[in-house]
Amino acid sequence: MNLFSVVPGSNVRSMTFVGLSTPKLMVLLLVVCASNALAQTYAASGTPSELKKLSLEQLLDLEVTSVSRRPEKLFETASAIQVITQEDIRRSGATSLPEALRLASNLQVAQVGSSQWAISARGFTSTAANKMQVLIDGRTVYTPLFSGVFWDVQDTLLEDIDRIEVISGPGATLWGANAVNGVINIITKSAKETQGLFLEGGGGTELRGFGGVRYGGELTTNLHYRVYGKYFDRDSTVNPNGTDGTNDWYMGQGGFRLDWDATEVNLLTLQGDLYGGRIAQPGTNGDVRVDGGNVLGRWSHTISEHSDFKLQLYYDRTHRNNPGLFAEDLDTYDVDFQHRFPLGDRNDIVWGLGYRLIEDEVVNSPILAFLPPRVSRQWFSGFVQDEIALVKDRLQLTLGTKIEHNDYTGFEYQPSGRLAWKPSQRQTVWGAISRAVRTPSRIDSEFFAPSGGPPFALSSSRSFESEKLLAYELGYRVQPNNRLSVSLAGFYNDYDDIRSLERLLSPTNPFPVMIANGQKGESYGVELTADYRVTDRWRLRAGYTELQISIRPKPGGKDPTHGASESSDPNHQFFLRSSLDLPGHFLLDGGFRYVTHIANQRVPTYGELDVRLAWTPIPRLEISIVGQNLLHDQHAEFASSTTPQEIERSVYGKVSWSF
Repeated sequence: MNLFSVVPGSNVRSMTFVGLSTPKLMVLLLVVCASNALAQTYAASGTPSELKKLSLEQLLDLEVTSVSRRPEKLFETASAIQVITQEDIRRSGATSLPEALRLASNLQVAQVGSSQWAISARGFTSTAANKMQVLIDGRTVYTPLFSGVFWDVQDTLLEDIDRIEVISGPGATLWGANAVNGVINIITKSAKETQGLFLEGGGGTELRGFGGVRYGGELTTNLHYRVYGKYFDRDSTVNPNGTDGTNDWYMGQGGFRLDWDATEVNLLTLQGDLYGGRIAQPGTNGDVRVDGGNVLGRWSHTISEHSDFKLQLYYDRTHRNNPGLFAEDLDTYDVDFQHRFPLGDRNDIVWGLGYRLIEDEVVNSPILAFLPPRVSRQWFSGFVQDEIALVKDRLQLTLGTKIEHNDYTGFEYQPSGRLAWKPSQRQTVWGAISRAVRTPSRIDSEFFAPSGGPPFALSSSRSFESEKLLAYELGYRVQPNNRLSVSLAGFYNDYDDIRSLERLLSPTNPFPVMIANGQKGESYGVELTADYRVTDRWRLRAGYTELQISIRPKPGGKDPTHGASESSDPNHQFFLRSSLDLPGHFLLDGGFRYVTHIANQRVPTYGELDVRLAWTPIPRLEISIVGQNLLHDQHAEFASSTTPQEIERSVYGKVSWSF
């Protein structure tokens, strides 16, 4: 439901210094440094790519934490999970988190405008997608306005990301309400792993200018820190007729992280971020203003090799002023505790408790209103999960549930059962049955338009219930040889109480409309990925997803859209990525994606190509040029309004240096 599809961009007013914008000054500095560095002796035998490259077996042995809230091998997980590594991000040429998420073929990722993205898994994609749980270092990036994510303010220095774990399918047993169709877990490196100075800068046609700097050091023994700052300036997308879309924008962000190994069994982490930016929008209302910050603290204590606990607290503050539409100040306070311990030789138990408080205040406009404008909402939660080794190292059963209490619907229960079988060291077969819910947001229960009513043309319902999912999954992973791995996952989802727009008088009368739970539906599909090491210097990765969704009114329902307001998804997606190490310390990377049309939008099938050529003349210095969306002058990926924005072909150059 695209009630917040209009989140436009901003006219750029870059800071200047001695006649140069900040990004240009950064680039000039880097060019001078690079010229000096080229005169130095070639001090190491390998490029950064060669030093960071993982073999196929090492990739499959990567430890992930999003499925079980404990480290486990990627190959053995009973879930449809993909991992985006730091090397994947760097070689893709991605310049933002949404661009990096395109590397996970089990996601639907569509650019809507200069600052807007529609991101989901297994359907229900929209600019206000509300069935994905997104975390950055354990902090949930969530707005209670629509139970989703404002992607335009989710940012960090991409060089500092260790990995992104992407689960398609329910993760609610561990991560709670709204982890209905998937979980995106963004994990950054520790401060100890980011020592020294890192600089990057560049610019081009659409990404007009950007720069970043990070410095890490050691304060005392075992106490490491890093600080960073970054800035970017993006051009507008265009209208179908080629005219300017008036949504250009710029944003700056900075932050810090401290990691203290207090003892061999105690690790303390403190980190935080601040950001601010402007996004232009058509008309005379002025720029959208976005700014905010967060601070997070975490204590990790190791009891034994198989037992530990973590205590995490964070505070998050966001401000968004969209002139002519709404303004919001949101404060989030969150506490999370989890404990893992063995029970006998065959049981590994993890349990936890959580509490969240939000203080949300909206300044209403004549167009829309949240009533009451200021609310305080609380969530209480607890979960327990038991991993049972039925046959040690061969057959494992995982049972668990999460119990949550919210101020809208009271208690919610989200159980799951997962079974993983390893017929051999190179094969894993898994299956799962899960229940998940999407709890109400302020749009569902407190939203009215126009604000001068009653009567209202559009109104929410105080009796809105949680949307419910019962999901069935089956998957298979195999590594037939040392160069090839294949993963296949199939799913069937049964949804009930899906959000609807009920036409109160009759299906033919557009108004008045009430938001209700008047729809149900099913979806099914497959997700196929393959990773092939053609040679030691050439890697190919492919992904294909098929998704079929059917949504219909429940008996007595009066929503004639059949889910068009909730889900706008292509039925088929295909991805192919190539990474090739060339002689002379050159790297050549390409990514092709093919996405079929969105049936309920005016968005046709398209295919696009991204290419990156990089040169590492000396270790730790990389010069690259990236072309994005090279096959068309402009194309549409998603329509959040009657006039969809189109994405232009772009080229940018980048220099990065760490020392």
